[in-house]
Amino acid sequence: MKITIIAGARPNFIKIAPIIKAIEKQQSEGKAISYRLVHTGQHYDKNLSDTFFEELKIPHPDTNLEVKSGSQAKQTSAIMVCFEKELTQNPCDLVLVVGDVNSTMACTIVAKKMNIKVAHVEAGIRSGDMSMPEEINRIVTDSITDYFFTTSTSASENLLKNGVQSSNVHFVGNVMIDTLYQNLNRISAPSFWDEFGLETGNYIILTLHRPSNVDEEQSLINLLEGIDKMVGDKKIIFPIHPRTKAILGETNLNLKNILFVEPQGYLNFMYLIKNSFAVITDSGGISEETTVLGIPCFTMRTTTERPETIEIGTNNLVGISIENLEKSYKKFKDTDMRQHKIPELWDGKASERIIDILLDTNFTN
Repeated sequence: MKITIIAGARPNFIKIAPIIKAIEKQQSEGKAISYRLVHTGQHYDKNLSDTFFEELKIPHPDTNLEVKSGSQAKQTSAIMVCFEKELTQNPCDLVLVVGDVNSTMACTIVAKKMNIKVAHVEAGIRSGDMSMPEEINRIVTDSITDYFFTTSTSASENLLKNGVQSSNVHFVGNVMIDTLYQNLNRISAPSFWDEFGLETGNYIILTLHRPSNVDEEQSLINLLEGIDKMVGDKKIIFPIHPRTKAILGETNLNLKNILFVEPQGYLNFMYLIKNSFAVITDSGGISEETTVLGIPCFTMRTTTERPETIEIGTNNLVGISIENLEKSYKKFKDTDMRQHKIPELWDGKASERIIDILLDTNFTN
């Protein structure tokens, strides 16, 4: 069995690492399975891509399509053109895509038009927010995928409601959590830990990148200033996304608690999350990691595609206004409720389940 694995953006690298490890384990046991790793180049900043390959011990990609940035249409079309050539030169039995970035959707469309089966890892999750590019990518990908691997029973139910054949839907758990468990003993403090006087529980992690939070400069400034005042004597570590940094430009901000740092590698970032007092974010993936680590998370969005992180985890969906965030944060500080459970099958073995299922699958077209 020949599998082509697609990685395009930062979250993808975290998800493919344990899948590759599971494949290599089967290879060591004599199973007839091989993979080719294709990096589309959707994220090309070294701190957003290369570092993850090094830290997570992912082999260097067999090819990098080097698509880089651009509008949604330009990036998607460029990936499709390059990936069609890649598949023509290097045929496979299955294309495996993860997550919901442009690379996920683009490579799925190309593979299906070339009559190649597609497996989607993290299939079925839905936010219900069609203003999110990721939501469109999820819907399009799942509408033509062949094999669906889900992180939750609710994701599986979403697919079944849309008419997907139940035999092709597999609830396997969360590959991001596989990576977390596999690297917990390797996480380490970033270089600025001592410089900033960081200690366990004396700081908050902030990440923002979604258009609703960062695209309008004055709204972003107001949000940052509000968060800065809200946290009292807590430091705030803000690994600023290049896009967010560009929007702020040379703006002179009146902030006393927020400390801007460069995007962090996986091992440093997980150390920061694990030892934080709380996390404020608009990322879906981070809410999964905080749920497992038991760290309070405040998600600045109106919807989430990961409801389990709210229902049994530590995630609080607070909308996009500073007023709602302040209310939720105050309630947490007053009650300090940290009870949580780990979602079903988030046990570090999702990738092994995926590869076991694929090895038992007949890929005859």
